[in-house]
Amino acid sequence: MKSFSTEKRSNKILTVLKARQPSLKIVLENIHDEHNVSAIFRTCEAVGVPKVSLVYYIEAFPRIGKKSSASALKWVDKERFKSIEKCYSNLKKDGYRIYASSISEQAQELYNLDLTKEAALVFGNEHRGISQEARELADETFQIPMFGMVQSLNVSVAAAVCLYEALRQRKAAGMYDQSGYSEEELENLISLWDKK
Repeated sequence: MKSFSTEKRSNKILTVLKARQPSLKIVLENIHDEHNVSAIFRTCEAVGVPKVSLVYYIEAFPRIGKKSSASALKWVDKERFKSIEKCYSNLKKDGYRIYASSISEQAQELYNLDLTKEAALVFGNEHRGISQEARELADETFQIPMFGMVQSLNVSVAAAVCLYEALRQRKAAGMYDQSGYSEEELENLISLWDKK
């Protein structure tokens, strides 16, 4: 029974890792509510985002709960930055196009973005939104179309809407059917995950 469980777990790890989307990233800038951060991690894990960039220089760095993230922290890596410039610089060096969420007339509609290439989606503070620097240094700004009296969604809900649009586009392009990792990267990750 134990070997069956181990084999089942190994197969699950391989299946999940092969579907991971290393060319899709999320950037969170000064998000205040740790429950929102946890919920975003949970959605990232479900969609296959392997790493989240956390940019904190105003708000306190969040304590992300295992309960509210449904243990997504175990499977989604995080990297910390103290400036948006440093975070963006790293992303651009690796070929990511940066899309910052912003409620403005100049912002593209989410559904017009091509999220099948290297893409980083940026979400800001619940009250202030993204910083001016995050907006100006991004390749493009975008917004989720809304037709009600309220002009914005909760940040964790907005991130989920955007991530599932990315999933839709990538699934249609067959990106979940082939690994985004090299064989060597995949082997290293399998070894790492097997110890978790």
